[in-house]
Parts: sequence; C-alpha cells; structure tokens
Amino acid sequence: MKVQSNKVPESAGVSNPGYRPTSPQPFYWSVWRELWENRSVYVAPILVAIVVLFGFLVSTIGLPERRRAALLLDPAKGRAAIEAPYDMAAIMLILTAFIVGVFYCLDALYGERRDRSILFWKSLPVSDRTTLLSKATIPLVVLPLVTFAIVVVTQLVMMLWTSALLITHGMSPSSTWTYVPLFRNSFILLYGLVAIALWHAPIYGWALLISGWARRATFLWAILPFFAIAFFEKITFGTWHFASMLKDRLMGFAPQAFAFNQHSMDCPQLTPLTYLSTPGLWLGLLFAAAFVFAAVRLRRYRGPL
Repeated sequence: MKVQSNKVPESAGVSNPGYRPTSPQPFYWSVWRELWENRSVYVAPILVAIVVLFGFLVSTIGLPERRRAALLLDPAKGRAAIEAPYDMAAIMLILTAFIVGVFYCLDALYGERRDRSILFWKSLPVSDRTTLLSKATIPLVVLPLVTFAIVVVTQLVMMLWTSALLITHGMSPSSTWTYVPLFRNSFILLYGLVAIALWHAPIYGWALLISGWARRATFLWAILPFFAIAFFEKITFGTWHFASMLKDRLMGFAPQAFAFNQHSMDCPQLTPLTYLSTPGLWLGLLFAAAFVFAAVRLRRYRGPL
C-alpha cells in the first residue's frame, strides 16, 4: 500500500507561486538572513559606541575637580552635569540607529534587484509578504534591541571607568551611581526606543516602498517629493504646515511619550497612555502598513535591474 508523504517538496515555491509556508521558520531565517547580509545593523552602532567611549575617556582628564564642583551645585544642576555625558552617549547611538535603519530600508529591496540576487530569493518557498515583514522587523525590532544593549554596555563602561578614576583620587564613586541610576535609565531607554520605533514606522515603510520602486538614487527619490511639496506650499500659500508635519513625524514622539518637568529631579516622567492615545501614532502606523503592503505587491512583480 502506498503511503502519502506530508513532506513539502523543495520546489513547491517554484512550481506553485501561490504557495505560502505555514511554519514560522521561513520568517525566522529571513530575519537572520537580513542580519547576515547587513552587518552594518550592529557594526555601525558598535563603532559609534567605541568612538563615544574614546571621547569620554579623553574628557575624563580633570574629572575629579569637575565632580567636586558639580557636587557643590544645586542638586538638580549637579545631577544634570553628572548625567550629561551618559545622555549624550545614548542620544548619539539612538541617532545612529535611526540613520542605519533608514539606509537599510532604502537598500533592502533595491540591493537585491541591483545585484540580481532577487532571482535566487524568489526561487525559494518564501512569500513576498514574509520577506517584507522580515525586512521591516530590522528597523522596528532588531535595531532598537541592538541599540539598547550597546547603550547599556557603553554607559556601564563609562560608570566603571569614572568610579575607578574617582577612587584613585581619593573620592567616593557613590555620586556617579546615585545620580546615574543604571537600572532606571535602562528602563526609560527601552521605553523610549519602542516609542521612537513606532513613531518612525511610516518613515521606514516609505523607505521600503521607494527601495522596491526606484531604479536608482533611492535616497533622492525618498526625500525630494517631500521637499517639493513643502516648497510648493510655501510659494503658493505662504505656510509651512507640511514641513511642520514632517518635523512632528521626526521628533514629535517626545512630547507624547514623556512629560518633561524642569523642576523635578526625576524627569522625564513616562506617559505611555498619552502616547498610545495620540492619533498621530496610529495614523502613522496605518501609513506604515499601507507602504509595506504596497512594497509586497511591488516585489511580486519587480525583476532585477
């Protein structure tokens, strides 16, 4: 008696273009493929962290004297002075992650069309939807997690070096650990990275769409339409409403996700309910989903350049 096999043939994706694997493994390995092929996702933040650490080590010349002066200030000003290098390190790495995410998305589909590897990847039993979702996962999930880990390690190294330097000069390192609470700051950092990633989702989605559509100069195609619309509005109506909207999409997450109090030593306060109830967040996510859906359709019918 012949026993029917449940094994999916390796050529299923070629002979049946409508084949869609039900196992989560294609998505898992697609994400790993993106990391293998795009090492800048983690190499660039690591290099920036090394530069930040080197600059911090140079800046610690004369640190004991500056620390004594900072401790004589008002507690809020003293905390701000001590926290400043750690905040700057976090800001530099977050900015790096955003830039890496945008350029990764601009090359995600364009690169495989340029080097003709799209012919090979389309021969595999992996749907265009799975491929696009794995690519969108990099800036929305992987980069924030990589940035979080690198920032925490960088700040920990900075704190350990500062503590050792203060001890060698006969000072207590407790001021560093008191004014720069690593656990609390790490929680705020993780929350902030999630808020930034969701707020910037339409930017990444737009970059993916342009990457699948443009035949060259993806960066110019991604930004020129927005400049054209902004200048057209200014020339025609004398207003900058569209430019203000773009500015809000870049930096508008902060007033919604945090409550900044100039008179509080424990600022900023986290306001997740305000952030999640912001119409701009959900409108942006809707646009991001539409851009990714359009990119899926484009990849289905686009060939190599």
